[in-house]
Amino acid sequence: MRRVLALSVVAAVIALLSIGVGGVVAAGPAAAIPGDAPASATAAECDVGDGPDLVGCWNGTHYEDELPFTQTDGLTESELAELTHLTMARVEHVRERPFREDVPVETVPRTEFVNDSASGGTGGSDAAFQRWNDQVWKALFVVGEDESAADAIDSVYGGAVSGFYSPAQDRIVLVVSEGEDPQIDPSTLAHELVHAMQDQYHDLSRPRYVGATQDADLAVDGIIEGEAVHIEEVYDERCAVDWSCLGPPDSSGGGSAADYNFGILQTVLQPYSDGALYVESLVDESGWSAVNETMTRPPNATSEVIHREPDYQTSDIAFEDTATGGWETYPDQGVNGSETAGEAPMFVMFWYQSYEYRHAVLDPDATVRENIEIHTQPAETLRTRSNYNYAHESTDGWAGDELYPYRNDGTDTDGDASTTDGDESTTDGEDGYVWVTEWQTTADATEFRETYLRMLTAHGGDDHTAGEVYDIEAGDFRGAYGVERNGTTVTIAHAPEPADVLELRPDSDLALPSTGDGSDGSDGSGGDDADGSDGDDADGTGGDGTDTGLDGDDGDDGSGPDAATDDGAPGFGVPVALGGLLAAAVLFARRVRP
Repeated sequence: MRRVLALSVVAAVIALLSIGVGGVVAAGPAAAIPGDAPASATAAECDVGDGPDLVGCWNGTHYEDELPFTQTDGLTESELAELTHLTMARVEHVRERPFREDVPVETVPRTEFVNDSASGGTGGSDAAFQRWNDQVWKALFVVGEDESAADAIDSVYGGAVSGFYSPAQDRIVLVVSEGEDPQIDPSTLAHELVHAMQDQYHDLSRPRYVGATQDADLAVDGIIEGEAVHIEEVYDERCAVDWSCLGPPDSSGGGSAADYNFGILQTVLQPYSDGALYVESLVDESGWSAVNETMTRPPNATSEVIHREPDYQTSDIAFEDTATGGWETYPDQGVNGSETAGEAPMFVMFWYQSYEYRHAVLDPDATVRENIEIHTQPAETLRTRSNYNYAHESTDGWAGDELYPYRNDGTDTDGDASTTDGDESTTDGEDGYVWVTEWQTTADATEFRETYLRMLTAHGGDDHTAGEVYDIEAGDFRGAYGVERNGTTVTIAHAPEPADVLELRPDSDLALPSTGDGSDGSDGSGGDDADGSDGDDADGTGGDGTDTGLDGDDGDDGSGPDAATDDGAPGFGVPVALGGLLAAAVLFARRVRP
């Protein structure tokens, strides 16, 4: 993954190395890849010093050569150099174009890397950013009320890094285990060399390769990481069939699956999964020239990559800050105070409730395991490794969203200390958000709203009453939620108490929750939806009646993999096989913009 970190641009790889399926699987001889470049050089044409003039030959090393060593006892500096030259020649052969210059490759022990990069990309000591970003991830139901988004992001990135490319320094750094003779993952080296080649041809430090929002950042990564994973796939496939290649390291040196926040992890993986298929389709249809053209005009929404629609239509968001009672946005954060989540994170939001909390949200008529498999068992797969599905009717038809975190630090518009309901002062500060989502059709908006209400009521345990604020009294996502649909727009407001929601959205048609047990025959339809088209989500508790609640009836503690399965949640192994993961948490933390 290449990313802007504070004052430097750094690239790294999250290699989709067959998570949960036990390694790379050979898929038979690799098919010829259509391209637009000259054929690779023959072995006889290679000579020491040859580089940018030939394809498939670097510094006298031909792509069909074999290495006279293994890495069982680690790699010396000279052996790493030989491996780098061979891998560059092979990347050239697969990509059908030459490197323009040499790429230095260095290694750094893991402890040194962790120490040097600690807090490097998660917003540092910027308390305002951290508070703003917390609300973004809480809105996505991935980070709970008592958690820190920065800590959750670190749980994904920390200890799992195996390599990165720095466009600012034109070099690759491979993170290795402690010891004098390091072992590296050849696939990681190939992946990072693709980024080096991209930088030589396109200059990855250009503003176009840093999205202004989370959705745009993931979308840009769809082409950049997609190309690297696609080439890495072909590389690994040919290692299994045609080439003699070094084996992987004895151990990945990363953390176990239990160390990761899987909601964040699966969001991060989207460009590597959908992007690889996106690039594969471009190459199959129009050759490498189509990839080059897409690199010059990268995608700007994850929907474009998920659905492979270069001209995917989006809509402008109409938002007016009308909050009262001392609630304020963060005009200096994000884009005028807002973040755009996008289709991929919104899908993960719904899916994660099944994986982590055992709520059947995406499909209430299916089991929790079947809900998990919507994501982990895609209809279309990569050739040598696992990938994931991010498309579902609950989030299909996304046309735009703007999420505005709010804060209330204890003074209302009259300058007096404000309170929520007379029992709890807000002088220590309260947080909330307003999230405006736009959809291509009314049916799309209705589908999203129904699924969202199903998620709310799964956590709250009570039915949703039409036209009222919904209150979740306890748990990771406690607080009050107002959900309204107006045509193709669904607006969500969240704050600690129901009265706060009405302060955030004073012009809404929402009312405070009814007193008593609230049993008014609620059907989950709501607010001002005159057409009543989205009123069948009765309780949102999961549909099958067996996997509801945080601990259900199977001895599960409500976190981690689906305990009803024999070997954890489908599609995931322990530990997660991450080929490389940079602490580039700016993807979901600070983005440095020109």
